[in-house]
Amino acid sequence: MNIGTTFPGRDTAQQRRTALVRWLRDMHGWFGLWGAVLGLVMGFSGIWLNHRNVLKLPQAQERTRAQLALPDPVPDTPEAMAAWLQDALRLKGPPNNTRIEPGRDVAWAEKGDKTAPALKQPAHWIFNFGGPRETVQVDYWQGNRSVGVATTSNGLIATLTNMHKGTGMPVAWILLIDTLAGSLIFLSLSGVTLWLLTHRRRKLGLSLFGLSLAALLTLALTNL
Repeated sequence: MNIGTTFPGRDTAQQRRTALVRWLRDMHGWFGLWGAVLGLVMGFSGIWLNHRNVLKLPQAQERTRAQLALPDPVPDTPEAMAAWLQDALRLKGPPNNTRIEPGRDVAWAEKGDKTAPALKQPAHWIFNFGGPRETVQVDYWQGNRSVGVATTSNGLIATLTNMHKGTGMPVAWILLIDTLAGSLIFLSLSGVTLWLLTHRRRKLGLSLFGLSLAALLTLALTNL
């Protein structure tokens, strides 16, 4: 056989393999760069949240409570109340969420006492404003002439924690975190693929991957 003989099919397969490895490495680096800053924020706050009972880091939270008189006439819908509160409290944006608890009958007497009059608890409106740095919660019981306003100002640790949980964050932040989650998925899959394509000890790599997966499933299932 001629020593210089080549196999076009084998060369083509090797070229495709090399091109795939080069592309995966490039994409792995770009995706990692995109999520680097967010990964640091989420990682730092995630460690604190995971060990918050042991790591007694100060959250530096300040809470204040106040009563705010309502105008005459009182806004009669949650939408009108939210708009008035935003203007009265000089808040930058509308409420992040609004919870409406309808009025209901409440039995104040002992169970089985049919002579006790039925009392009705008024509707309860709860408005949450603000972001991770400062949150404002407003409570209104329908029929009252004032609302309760609870303001919480957060320090650095508490702010990062709220960012991690998405508390008070806009939709754009939630979508940005989704891109980080997608990047982590790609980094995991591309990392495993690169290992399989560039290392000969594939059985060892697959064994390590399988052991990690088994440990994750075991810990998850034992706590369900």
